[in-house]
Amino acid sequence: MIPYPNWLDAGDNAWQLVAATLVGLMSIPGIAILYGGLVQRKWVVNTMFMAFTGFSLVLVGWVLWEFKMGFGEPLNSDWPGILGAFVGRPGTIVGSASEQAQAYIPLVNGNDLMPSFHFPQSTLAYFHFAFAAITPLLFMGSVVGRMNIRAWLLFVPLWSTLVYTVNAFLLWGGGWWAAKGALDYSGGYVIHLAAGTSGFVAAAVIGPRLARDRAHGVPNNLPMVAVGAGILWLGWNGFNGGDMYFGGHNAAAAVLNTNLCTAVALLTWVVWDMFAGPQRKPTFLGSVNGMIVGLVAITPAAGFVTGIGAIYIGIIASSLVWLAWNYLSKVPPFNKVDDALGVVYTHGIAGLAGGMLVGIFADPAMAVYLNKDGSTAWSTSGWLYGNLDQLWKQAGAAGTVIVYDAVMTFLILRAIGLFVKLRAPDEVLEGGDLAVHDEEAYPAETAVTGLAPEPVAAAAVARKAPEKEPAGDTDSG
Repeated sequence: MIPYPNWLDAGDNAWQLVAATLVGLMSIPGIAILYGGLVQRKWVVNTMFMAFTGFSLVLVGWVLWEFKMGFGEPLNSDWPGILGAFVGRPGTIVGSASEQAQAYIPLVNGNDLMPSFHFPQSTLAYFHFAFAAITPLLFMGSVVGRMNIRAWLLFVPLWSTLVYTVNAFLLWGGGWWAAKGALDYSGGYVIHLAAGTSGFVAAAVIGPRLARDRAHGVPNNLPMVAVGAGILWLGWNGFNGGDMYFGGHNAAAAVLNTNLCTAVALLTWVVWDMFAGPQRKPTFLGSVNGMIVGLVAITPAAGFVTGIGAIYIGIIASSLVWLAWNYLSKVPPFNKVDDALGVVYTHGIAGLAGGMLVGIFADPAMAVYLNKDGSTAWSTSGWLYGNLDQLWKQAGAAGTVIVYDAVMTFLILRAIGLFVKLRAPDEVLEGGDLAVHDEEAYPAETAVTGLAPEPVAAAAVARKAPEKEPAGDTDSG
C-alpha cells in the first residue's frame, strides 16, 4: 500500500491546507472579533453572528455549485468577447472522484499557464473557499448596525454566486482578464476591490444607521480589536503565501513582502496622524487602519515585486488611503453614504491602489516559475521595467470589477427588498442585540445572576460598621 497517489506532494498539500486554515482564521475569529470590537456594544453579538453565518452560507454554496463557476469550464465559450470567458459552468465537487482527484483548473493547467498541482481538488476547493468566505465578511463592515438579518442570510449566497464567482473566474480561473495578462496575485481586485465596491453600494441602498448611533459610534473593546487585527496580519501569511499553490521560493518571497509592506504602511499612517491628523496624535485605530491598508495593497503584488517594491507600495497606498479617509470622505458621494467601518477606503481604495501599483513595480527578476535548469520560466514586469501595457490591463480589470460588482450588488439587494425589508425597523435598531437575538455581549449582573446588584455605598457602610457588644459583657467588669 502507498499513502497517496504518485502525483501528490505531501509538502505542497500540507502547506495549502495550512494556508487555507490561516485564511479561514482571518474570518472566524479574526473578522468576527475585529469588527465585534469596533462596533457599538449593543451590536457585538449581531456582528459576530453575521460573520459566522456568512462563513457557513458560502461554504455550502461553494462545494455544491460555486467552485466550478469560479474555476471550472467556461459557461459557454462560443459567446462573443468577454461573455465567452466570464464565468464557469456550475456544478458540485462533492463526491469521492472529484474530492480525491488531482487539482485542475481547465483554462489554466489545460493551457500550460502554470505547473501541475501536487494536491487534490478538495485542497484547492477548500483553499479558495476561505477566500470566497472572507469577502462578504469584509463588506459586512459597511452595513453593520442596521441590516435586517433575514436580508443578510439571503444576500450572502446570492452575492457569492452571482458576483464573487465572476470576479474569480475573470482573474484566477483563466477567464477574460487572466488571458489578457491582468495581475492579481492574491485578491486585491477579486476580494478587496470587490468588498469595497459592494459594501459602499450596499450601505447606500440599505440606508444609514440611526443618527444617534452614527454620532456615538465609538469602539466598545479595543483589546478585541487588537486580537482580531493580529490574527488578520499573521493569517495573511496564508493568504499571500498560498496563492502560488506551491510551497516554494515564490511563496516565501510573498510572505516576506506582505509583512514588510504592512509594517511600512502602518508606520506611514501613524506619521500622517502625528503630523497632519485632526488631533496631531498617534492613535491605535489609525495604526490598525494602516496595517489593513498595507495587507490589502500588497495582496495583488506580493510575489511579483521585490522588497523595495513592497516598501514603495506600503508608503504610497497608506498615504493615498489616509488622504481619502480624511478628505475624500467629506465630499459627495462619500459623505452621503454611511459606510460604518470605512470598508470602501481600507479595502476598496487600497485594493485598487495595490492593483495599479503592481502594474508599475512588478519586477521581471522575481521568478514565479522555473525551468528545470533553474532559469526563469515565467515572471512579469511593470511600467518601471518598460511594460506600460500592464498598467492598462490593470485599469481595465479594475473597471470591470467596479462596474459589474456595483450594478449586481444594487440589483440583488433590490430583488431581495421585494420580499424582505433590507433595513431593520428603528425600534429594533434602538435595542440592538437584545432586540434581534435576545442576547448581549456584556449582560448586566441581573441578567447573569438573577439578583439585583448591591449598592456600592450601602455595601461599604455595612462592611465598616462595628459590631455591637452584648449588653451583659458591658456590666461584667
